[in-house]
Amino acid sequence: MKAAVDAVYYDTDDLRLVGASAALRRRTGGADAGWHLKLPMSGDSREDVQAALSDTVPDTLRDLALSRSRGGELRPVVRTWSTRSTQHLVDSQGTVLAELSLDRVRAESLLGATARASWTELEVELAEGADPLLLDLVDKALRRNGIDRAGNPSKLSRALEETGTAAPRLPDTRAETVVPGSAAEEVLRHVDGQVHALVDLDPAVRRGLPDSVHRMRVTCRRLRSTLRSYRAVLEREVTDPIREELKWLGGELGAERDQEVLMERLGGRIRATPRELVLGPVGARLQVWNVSRTSEARQRTLDALRSPRYLALLNSLATLTQQPPLSRKAARKPDKVMVKAILKGYDRLAGRVAHALELSPGTERDAALHRARKAAKRTRYATEPARASLGKPAKRLGKRVKAVQKVLGDHQDSVVARDALRHLALAAHAAGEPGFTWGLLYGQEQAVAEGRERELPTVWADASKPGLRKALVH
Repeated sequence: MKAAVDAVYYDTDDLRLVGASAALRRRTGGADAGWHLKLPMSGDSREDVQAALSDTVPDTLRDLALSRSRGGELRPVVRTWSTRSTQHLVDSQGTVLAELSLDRVRAESLLGATARASWTELEVELAEGADPLLLDLVDKALRRNGIDRAGNPSKLSRALEETGTAAPRLPDTRAETVVPGSAAEEVLRHVDGQVHALVDLDPAVRRGLPDSVHRMRVTCRRLRSTLRSYRAVLEREVTDPIREELKWLGGELGAERDQEVLMERLGGRIRATPRELVLGPVGARLQVWNVSRTSEARQRTLDALRSPRYLALLNSLATLTQQPPLSRKAARKPDKVMVKAILKGYDRLAGRVAHALELSPGTERDAALHRARKAAKRTRYATEPARASLGKPAKRLGKRVKAVQKVLGDHQDSVVARDALRHLALAAHAAGEPGFTWGLLYGQEQAVAEGRERELPTVWADASKPGLRKALVH
């Protein structure tokens, strides 16, 4: 069986999609004609997002590629023509075990001077339910017959290489400026991971995939914390503006995420309440309230991701990772620089916890506990880049501080839930509905907060043992 496929690949002039392991193509011929956006997933797998055939790049795919294109114009960069012959590998009963596709490929560069190339490649795809070990047997058989694995991961990468298609890129100064084994190397490795995570999560957030908003918001926080904690490594004149923009983005994402958390919490409380104690249209009122707030929060998220401000942030992060603004302490050993940064955050946390525990229960103490929670997050995040060099002491401290953060986080969630319950109760009262259930739920949340306040001294005592600090220093 033969099929001819014509594919035009789109990218920016400096090949930002290729650089981020993504690919956008317009394909005609074959069974899956249309637009295809390939996005990397875990391991070597990739997700294929498709759109109907059209003359221009579909807006949906343009948006999903935006965190990688960073707003650059998407234009044709290379074209391939493939003629595919397909054969099936079957067992003695005729059951298909695998499909072998032989492609004869021609490629032409569409950037600058025209250059052409051609080659042949073989692809083996297992049938559903087939034993994965079969691939090893096929691989060995092919090697015995002089057919080796391709050195390129895709047709696009080979087409670019074979046609000599290249593009100017942002100069990468890291190889010349970052000292191996230095604090800068450790910090930048962590920053790279978080920047990649943010870029990878962008399409998932746009599509409303589960937990994507939460993960992207946490990524913003991790990046902010790293840039704050390690200002001795990266010049704050550059990183402080980036931190402010990450704070803005996290805030825009926060509206949607906070509503998710709040709805899950309140909905769970109502479901757990005995029927005889649910008086009035409690569930219906909660749903109506949630629909309104969720719609507004969702639009806020999408508006942020479509804004010039967000594009500017993405470009700033790309520059940060490729041309890091190293300070004079960046070349120092990680143990010296990182321990100091972690302990600075830890001491700030200790002061905030002590201050909060001195206050009487009430709004002032709630606010102080919330500030302590933020300090706990920053301290925990500061330990993450240091775990490779500081080992178990950094990991152990991060784990203990996370326990403190969890207690304080549940307390703050209760503060937010009580405020929402009060407004829901007022709305129910204005509509002539019973307020009993709302008051009951409010009381439950009040009890949760009081329990967390009683629990905090014990958890903090575990996180503030002298041995943790001593192990980190030594």
